[in-house]
Amino acid sequence: MLAYDFPLLAMFWTMIFFFLWVAWILLLFKVIIDIFRSKDLGGAGKAFWALFVILIPWLGVLVYLIARGRSMDDRDVADAVAHEEAVQAYIRQTAGTGSTADELSKLAALQAQGAITDSEYAQQKAKLLG
Repeated sequence: MLAYDFPLLAMFWTMIFFFLWVAWILLLFKVIIDIFRSKDLGGAGKAFWALFVILIPWLGVLVYLIARGRSMDDRDVADAVAHEEAVQAYIRQTAGTGSTADELSKLAALQAQGAITDSEYAQQKAKLLG
């Protein structure tokens, strides 16, 4: 009753409940997404967890986080690492290894050292210029 005597306090409690509700919805969706992306659960396990989380949401999410919270974190880390590796591979591919002139000078140096034959040099040079 104290909150309704002071309108500012009522607004504060309304904001608290709204933010907790939004956090709850985000957590619920995170758990549902994690259920279906988990590779160590079979179809029946996914169906069980999905029904449990949807039919009894508060208890289902709490039990899921207790039972599978560690593996949920491991999957998040693995996805982040895979994504970072893909980004780095794309950057390396897009940036290239250098200019054609640099590659030709490296080939000429290898030929001068005798590491590659004249025919290998010609073949690699044609590949670079072609």
